[in-house]
Amino acid sequence: MPAAYEQYLVPVVFRPFAEDLTARAAALSPRLILELAAGTGALTARLLEKVSSARVTATDLNEAMVAHGSARASGAQWRQADAQRLPFPDGSFDLVVCQFGVMFFPDRVAAFTEVRRVLTPGGRFLFNTWGPLATHAFEVALQAGLERAFPVDPPRFFPTVPHGYADPAVVVADLEAAGFAVEEEQELTLQGRAASTADLATGYLTGTPVRAAVEERGEGPAVRTTVIEEMTARLGPGPVTAPMTAYVFRAAADRK
Repeated sequence: MPAAYEQYLVPVVFRPFAEDLTARAAALSPRLILELAAGTGALTARLLEKVSSARVTATDLNEAMVAHGSARASGAQWRQADAQRLPFPDGSFDLVVCQFGVMFFPDRVAAFTEVRRVLTPGGRFLFNTWGPLATHAFEVALQAGLERAFPVDPPRFFPTVPHGYADPAVVVADLEAAGFAVEEEQELTLQGRAASTADLATGYLTGTPVRAAVEERGEGPAVRTTVIEEMTARLGPGPVTAPMTAYVFRAAADRK
């Protein structure tokens, strides 16, 4: 799954937002950066390149992602870690970053409280979340394909998880409950560019948790064909460019 994610999805879906977060991180001139839910290291690699004076520690809950990411971005210190129980002392970092990971935390206030604990007083938490599903053209087309392939019980991963934390007011309330002061909240729409709609569909079907949902339901090759047909009908065969909307947050740890 990490290899498919890296090959088909990172360049199209995640790299544009990694560039944005990296620029925001660099503007803060951090010395000690902790990255949560680092995945295959898309953001990690950019941080190592553009914020080279900082020491980067990258973490992910998934062992396979840590193994893949540590090979891709070897300049960081990699550790498997649960964001709700971070294995670091209080005040260890002056910046915590997370690209499209907070939606996966079972208890976001608990995770944000842990982030607050490992930050120095006044340290920053910088992260993004996806907007509503309707604002991500690639994933609208993907979900339509899944619903065509499984009209009775389609996989609901994308509407409920990646796009399930899409109310900025809720995010701000969770941050404040964890002891953060929100300094910036921005809606950001960037363009994703895919060379092939078929490759993009392959990435989503084999490089995300949708893979397990499709395998449980069986008929994988037929599902792939149906999803590609639906995505192509909506997006074209490729090359294709489509908008993707996210929210970016910067919050400061309470100095008390």
